[in-house]
Amino acid sequence: MVAILSLMVVMGFMMLGEWVSTRSRAYVPSVFITALLFLVGFWTIVPKNIVPAASFGTAFIQITQAVLLVHMGTLMDLKLLLKQWRAVVIALSGVVGTVVLTMGIGRLLFDWHTIVASVPPLTGGLVAAFLMTAGLKAQHITALVAFPVAMFVMHSMLGYPLTAWMLKRESRRLLQVRHVDVTVATADSATSATVQTTAQLPVCPLPTVPAKVKSVQPQLRHWQLPAAYDTSAFMLFKVAAVTGLAEWTAQLAHGTVNQYIICLVFGVIAHQLGFLEDAVLEKAGVFHWLMYGLLAYIFANLNIVKISMLSGILIPIVTLIVLGVLGMWIASSLLARPLGFSSEMAFASALTALFGFPADYIVTHEVTEIMGSTAEEKQYLLDQMLPKMLVGGFATVSVASVIIASIFLKIL
Repeated sequence: MVAILSLMVVMGFMMLGEWVSTRSRAYVPSVFITALLFLVGFWTIVPKNIVPAASFGTAFIQITQAVLLVHMGTLMDLKLLLKQWRAVVIALSGVVGTVVLTMGIGRLLFDWHTIVASVPPLTGGLVAAFLMTAGLKAQHITALVAFPVAMFVMHSMLGYPLTAWMLKRESRRLLQVRHVDVTVATADSATSATVQTTAQLPVCPLPTVPAKVKSVQPQLRHWQLPAAYDTSAFMLFKVAAVTGLAEWTAQLAHGTVNQYIICLVFGVIAHQLGFLEDAVLEKAGVFHWLMYGLLAYIFANLNIVKISMLSGILIPIVTLIVLGVLGMWIASSLLARPLGFSSEMAFASALTALFGFPADYIVTHEVTEIMGSTAEEKQYLLDQMLPKMLVGGFATVSVASVIIASIFLKIL
């Protein structure tokens, strides 16, 4: 009975966070509301062990952290990354700008351990927040565990609305460009039709703006089974096999390369070879369950936060967020014009470091639904913005965040 009630409360907090986010059109992030509910709950009547009591204990997390990184590797299309290399460069430059400004100016304002514990989630969202909290606990530095959680929760309050605003500005610019292109194409077609009519030739129909042709890249599927045998259990077996091979390789490396980086790399390789499907854990039907468990584990660290601690946490967190976002803006602005990006699109690509997938996908879709007045305009905006946002998020959250968190844990 206790386990079921604990699960009900934990998922209820997640549910309310999502509802508020949906109602506010993502301007109020779900993670902020959920974290606030956990915080108030821990201060009042919610037991501090409610998360492990809801089945999200140590064993669950040990499995989750590795298999989710393998799964993230199946979200990465190397051909798409190479095609959108400019977005990758801008997104990674934003991460560099964040680290430089927070570690430079921030070091003059706050102590070393506060900065090192707080900055990685600012460059990698959920993944970095989890890696930092787990690493701090492993090193028994419990006094700093609240900082990565607070950073993950607080930066989304600025990151989501700011990204949506940048994408709206970019949408207006793109629609203006499209309108000009359509007008020019129509005028050219009309002139051509007039000449042809004068010459008593058949009149050609006016050309329409060509829609983006989406080519599906076939994967090598040497391990393809008949549909009846390609079950969720088989998918999870393959993920477990790749994860086990990655962790065994990490043990052979004796910590030279972080085990989570190896899990990510093995996920990418298995996906490119066709051994693992696109978004394999989603197809297996367990992705959301694992993500909710990971979020719950992270929010469980708020049980050590007292009301008296908030002022000591919020001031450095808010200051570092401002410095980090400023660093992203400076770095992305410097590279925008040389790489053929507008300043708005460049900044939005850099901001994906704050949350990554699937938030970058969701925010982009919400903006196109608002800004596009027809189905064609919405699709046009998606084709122009979504690839840049996705590859920016993959490069920062899937790769850079794991590397930065592993480095920062070593320099604590």
